[in-house]
Amino acid sequence: MTVPDSPTKTISDFEAQLDKADKAVAQFEKDDKTPFAIISGYLRDNPTMIPAMVLLLSVIAFGIVAPRFLGMGALTTVLQQVTVTGFVALAQTMIILTAGIDLSVGEILVMSSLIMGNLAVNSGIPAPIAIVIGIAVGTGMGLFNGVLVSKMKLPPFIVTLGTLSIFRALKLAYSHSESVRNVDIEAKASELLFFGDKFKIGSATVTYGMIMLVITAIICWYMLNRTAWGRHVHALGDDPDAAMLSGISVDRTIISVYGMAGLICGFAAWVAVGRVGTISPIGFETVNLDSITAVVIGGTSLFGGRGSIIGSVLGAVIVGVFVTGLSLAGVDSYWQTFATGCLVIIAVALDQYLRRAFK
Repeated sequence: MTVPDSPTKTISDFEAQLDKADKAVAQFEKDDKTPFAIISGYLRDNPTMIPAMVLLLSVIAFGIVAPRFLGMGALTTVLQQVTVTGFVALAQTMIILTAGIDLSVGEILVMSSLIMGNLAVNSGIPAPIAIVIGIAVGTGMGLFNGVLVSKMKLPPFIVTLGTLSIFRALKLAYSHSESVRNVDIEAKASELLFFGDKFKIGSATVTYGMIMLVITAIICWYMLNRTAWGRHVHALGDDPDAAMLSGISVDRTIISVYGMAGLICGFAAWVAVGRVGTISPIGFETVNLDSITAVVIGGTSLFGGRGSIIGSVLGAVIVGVFVTGLSLAGVDSYWQTFATGCLVIIAVALDQYLRRAFK
């Protein structure tokens, strides 16, 4: 008659087998870490590195094709041109992090600028008060989008497509399709042009709008990465059901995100007036798509939950570099648009690959 092993011995053998299996799995994972897998994992964990490398390679390539592109004059001109797009991209990034999108950001910007200009120039209201009112209106328009998305449970794309038309009609009705001239702004509300003022740093020309873009990007980065609100935004984009079960107020977070986006667009309206010098109801017609392009190229996932504020700013600069570089190289404008479209497709394809490979 065979006597079975003691329970203690059986448990010890089982633990030893588990330990051996864990070591085998660990060794397999170690062997599976090919250079390509390591690089892919690093890029997924650090999405900002992708637009940073693209920007560096683009500047080098265009510098070879058109040597004058490497001059500080050309580079600072690019930065001036993308300042407004950079601001709107910051607003768009916050919304896309929640797996949403806002097609009305351009109309919010133009409407806010028209209110600032008309109140300060045509109504005699002091410029600082007009600016505050314009920013407040932009914030209100963003909150309106957020309420429709959160309370009525409507898709963000449909909501903002509708408010795009609503806000466009309102701005034309309010302005009577008339622009506010630069001469009138300079005479009655020169404060509106503040962010267009320039100063020299060596051979580089810097505007106060460029400096404010950097400051705003830092503030947005801090809010999204170092505050509870930012963690809620990321969690909402990753899995809204899990975020709700964990105690996050989904509706309140969505409303606050759209309101913050409206606030940034309202402030960007002030920057835009200084950048252009005039206020036109048909200005910045492409800033909606430009901001989405910058965000996507900057590494923010259209599926929400993962993105980078700094990457969005770099994405805006990349688009500016491509347009300016191709222009200096003598490439026709339609090929410039073609190149931008290719950049967007490549960025989305790379995001999809990284999500599948490391899900």
